[in-house]
Amino acid sequence: MRLADTVSAELARLIGAGTLPSGARLPTERELMRRFGVSRSAVREAIQGLAARGLLVTRPGHRPVVRGRDYEAAVDTLGRLVAHLVEDEAGVRNLFETRVFLEAGLVRQAALQARREDIAALEAALAANGAAIGDPERFYATDAAFHALLYRVPRNPIFPEVHRAYVEWLQQHWRLMPRGEQFDRVNHAAHAEILAAIVARDADGAEAALRRHLATAWEFLRAALRPALLPAEA
Repeated sequence: MRLADTVSAELARLIGAGTLPSGARLPTERELMRRFGVSRSAVREAIQGLAARGLLVTRPGHRPVVRGRDYEAAVDTLGRLVAHLVEDEAGVRNLFETRVFLEAGLVRQAALQARREDIAALEAALAANGAAIGDPERFYATDAAFHALLYRVPRNPIFPEVHRAYVEWLQQHWRLMPRGEQFDRVNHAAHAEILAAIVARDADGAEAALRRHLATAWEFLRAALRPALLPAEA
């Protein structure tokens, strides 16, 4: 095993065990060199590797800060691995299909298991979405907020981070989609249909409404993608 790998493995172990807690600064390079009996280059290589894995946050002129093995860090690391997928239409389509697959399951679970407070939050989000019709930035934000609540119903902390990742991965393309009151009303009506099925405890209806909504959204998105992804003329 290379010296940098040895240093990286030990630091990762200390971070995972909490000996180096999230938010703590890493020891100085000189201290790490003494501790592990390695060169500065080995220490720096180990730090770069840990930063790439999302375990450290680095800034020029500052000691690295431990980020820890939290869900946000894990999803951010995944984001760097899949960022290239959204550079063409096929990649965006593949990513979008994973969202459809996941949200179809989430609305089914919401229809069967949503609590009173979940329903109240969805109703408030739908009202905010309706109030934002005609205001592109507000409507975009309230649209994302409505979908985000579906990811919170299972009380699994991984799902909200996945939704955050979808928004970050796709927002550059979503913002190319048509804007205007007519499109807002179509999307708001779809959200209302999804919520009505959830309130009625109709899992099949909720999934069908969600799939219709995202199928329409994909058609809008695909139309916006094609000119945006065309190669620039020489």
